[in-house]
Amino acid sequence: MHSISEPSANPEEQSGGAVPAGEPVSPEEAEAIARAIVLRQLTMAARTRQQLRTTLLKREVTPDIAERVLDRMEAVGLVNDEAYATDYVAQRRASRGSGRRALAQELSRKGIAPELIEQSLADIESQDERALATDLVRRKWRRVAGLESRARRRRLASMLGRRGYPPGLVFEVIREVEAEEGQEQSDAADYSAIVDTGSDDD
Repeated sequence: MHSISEPSANPEEQSGGAVPAGEPVSPEEAEAIARAIVLRQLTMAARTRQQLRTTLLKREVTPDIAERVLDRMEAVGLVNDEAYATDYVAQRRASRGSGRRALAQELSRKGIAPELIEQSLADIESQDERALATDLVRRKWRRVAGLESRARRRRLASMLGRRGYPPGLVFEVIREVEAEEGQEQSDAADYSAIVDTGSDDD
């Protein structure tokens, strides 16, 4: 996403960032205010079209003007949901080790279209997913090694579950790292009782 310099003077500054309530505003003025709001948002961070639409409507920009402004921003490349989704996936995998399921849910909440979500996740291979999950467990292990085995497994399963890894993979990865560490391994029945995707500490 391109970095955008905020205009030094614009209708948004004069109107407090919204279409003036109760005051007559021409369509041209309303559109200028909407453009300024979008530019201000984009100077702070990349945004999806849905996020920008929501902001415009909250600022009392009419839906038709909001869509017209966003169409123009897309046409010049300042709003690009495809690029946003690709960058978001790369950043979240690097910073949190998020799995496909969590990433898909997060992008959906941000208003990214299903086909763009699928496209942004297409390059994540199953072996990459497993390798990343295994690395997360190995790094977490130092903090939970002293716990009783069931508590340790619950912490590890919770951590991976919150990052969107499927239960089957979670079980396999925990067993793999337990074997590496010379620990007694859980079986499927035991695992079903300890998986917890709640809010244990990372």
